[in-house]
Amino acid sequence: MPGHRINALGQPVGLPVAGDFPRPAPPRAPMQGRFCCVVPLDVNAHAPGLFRAFAADTDGRNWTYLPYGPFDSQAQFAAWLAQTCTSDDPLFHTVLDQGGQPVGMASYLRIDRNAGAIEVGHIHFSPLMQRTPVATETMFLMMCRVFDELGYRRYEWKCDALNAPSRRAAERLGFVFEGEFRQATHYKGRNRDTAWFSIIDTDWPRIRQAFETWLSPENFDATGQQRNPLTARCES
Repeated sequence: MPGHRINALGQPVGLPVAGDFPRPAPPRAPMQGRFCCVVPLDVNAHAPGLFRAFAADTDGRNWTYLPYGPFDSQAQFAAWLAQTCTSDDPLFHTVLDQGGQPVGMASYLRIDRNAGAIEVGHIHFSPLMQRTPVATETMFLMMCRVFDELGYRRYEWKCDALNAPSRRAAERLGFVFEGEFRQATHYKGRNRDTAWFSIIDTDWPRIRQAFETWLSPENFDATGQQRNPLTARCES
């Protein structure tokens, strides 16, 4: 079994852990990239733009695997944001495109500072950012904060086990599948088996290099299309 040592009694035990705990809490501070900026959610500033961006999902399929929504009006959506999305855990962020327009949301949650573990969730990327460098860079910026800035040991991704697009996204971004928790919860009147994925600190240097290579200007042609996919680099 990798990742262990033998103690004086001949028993396998975990490797020593360095660093100070608890780790810092995620700050309410922007994360600036080349394609986007990820900022703490501001209900008054972001609700109108987010509502418009999510309305581009005309059949509402992006809401299927979220435990809330869709919302019938901007006022209803803003009220939900104000009631649900202003705490420190989950800590919601808004994704702003290069023009400063809100195009999506994501959060840090289940923040365990003593263990150095944190989850990314409530990911809702509107059609305006899906399958664009904005989506990939958003996830990269959030990972950089967790590992490089805050020194966490573990970054988690969890989703409905039936949510195939989310599972593919996790694997493309370098998360490792760890298994399924049967009947972990329920939402919208239906069962949810939860698929667990993670990146740990020893994975991070390789994954960071993959993102940096993929996001570099040299990886995009004159039309803005990628030359090389991220998935192959994360698997190398």
